[in-house]
Amino acid sequence: MWIESVRLALGAILRNALRSLLTVLGVTIGVAAVIAMVTLGQGATAEVGESVASLGSNLLMVRPGQFSQTPGGGGVGVASLDVADAEAIARLVDDVRVAAPTDSRSLTVIANNTDFFTTVIGTDNRYLDAREWGLAGGRVFDEGELRAGSSVCIVGQGVVDALFNGLNPLGEAIRLRRMVCTVVGVLEEKGGSAFGSNEDDVIIVPLRTFQRRISGNAGVTLIYVAAADESALTRVKDDITALMRDRRNLSASEDNDFMVMDMRQVASMLGTIMGVLTGLLSAVAGISLVVGGIGIMNIMLASVTERTREIGIRLAIGARESQVLLQFLVEATLLSAIGGLIGIGLGLGLSALGAAYLGVPFLPDPLVVLLAFGFSGLVGIGFGYFPARGAARLDPIEALRRE
Repeated sequence: MWIESVRLALGAILRNALRSLLTVLGVTIGVAAVIAMVTLGQGATAEVGESVASLGSNLLMVRPGQFSQTPGGGGVGVASLDVADAEAIARLVDDVRVAAPTDSRSLTVIANNTDFFTTVIGTDNRYLDAREWGLAGGRVFDEGELRAGSSVCIVGQGVVDALFNGLNPLGEAIRLRRMVCTVVGVLEEKGGSAFGSNEDDVIIVPLRTFQRRISGNAGVTLIYVAAADESALTRVKDDITALMRDRRNLSASEDNDFMVMDMRQVASMLGTIMGVLTGLLSAVAGISLVVGGIGIMNIMLASVTERTREIGIRLAIGARESQVLLQFLVEATLLSAIGGLIGIGLGLGLSALGAAYLGVPFLPDPLVVLLAFGFSGLVGIGFGYFPARGAARLDPIEALRRE
C-alpha cells in the first residue's frame, strides 16, 4: 500500500511539475535560510573564539571607566591610568608575568606618497610579550630608544602591504602627524580580530614618543596584563581589582571606576551574543517553512477539487478512506521533502559562499541539516492532513456527479 501510494503521489506531482516546483518554493527557502543562518552563526562564533584567543593567552586588560560610560575613553571625570599603575601591578600582584601600559590613536600615516589610515599604539616591548606577538623581521625597541622617546616604530603586515607594496620596510620612514619614524621591526601576521578590525593594520612606537608627539599627556588608556599561568587568572584579576581600588582611593561604598576584563569572559560574552543572534535569525527564517506549508495546503486543496471524480471512482470500486487519506498525505509529504532536499543543497551552498565572503570557517552541522529536513517533512504532514482528510471523506456518489 505504501509503495502504491508513493507511486501515485509521484505521478500526480510530475503531471504538474511547474506547479509542484512553485509549491515547494517556500519550504526550500525556509530550509535553506535556517541551514545558512545556523552554519554562518557557528562559523562566526568559532571565528570570535579564535580572534579572542589571538589577543594572547592568560590575558587581562585593565582600563579606566565602565561599559556604561563614554565609549573609547574612561568616561567623563574618571582618572586615566598611568605607567606607575602598570609597574605596581607587575611588582605587587603575584603570578603576573608582565604588565604593559598602552595608549592608541587612529591616524592617517604617509609613506612613499601613499596615505593610510591605521592604528598607532604607544607602548614598550612588554606589549609584545603580553600579546605573545613575535617579529617577522627586524628588532624590538632598545632601552635607549624607550627612555629617550626616539622616533622609531614597529609595523604590522597590513601597513607593510599598504605603504610598501609588501617590500621590506626596515629602515624606511613613515610620517605620523608631526613626526617621522624609522621602521626597525615588522610584526608577525595575526589577521582579523573579534572586534571587526585587522590586527595587522598597526604601527607601534615607544610610549614616551607617543605621549610627547601624539597624545600630549602622560596617561594611558589600557594596561595589558599577562598572568604566569591560566589557573591563576581569576586570582590575579581579583588582586588587580583590589590593588587598583587602593591606588584610586575608592571607599568600600564606591563602585569601581575601572575595568579588569578577562579575555575568557569576553569570548564567552561574544559567543553568547552570536548564539542569540543566530537563534533569532533562524527563527525568522523558520517562518518561511510555515509559509511554505500554507502553500502546500493551498495546492493540495486545489488538487482535491481537480481530482474529485478520480477520488469518487476509487471510493466506488472499493478503496478505503484510509487509502485515499494516505495517498494525499504522502503526496503532500513528498512535496515538502523535495523542497527540503533542494533547500539543504541551497543552504549549504549559500553558507559556503557566505563563509568565504565573510572570512569565517565553514562549519556545517549534520544535526541541524537533519532537523531542518525533518521539520520540512512535518510541515508537509501537518499542512497536508486537512486536504487529505477532506478527500477521504468525499461521498462517492456526489464525487462521481461532478465534472
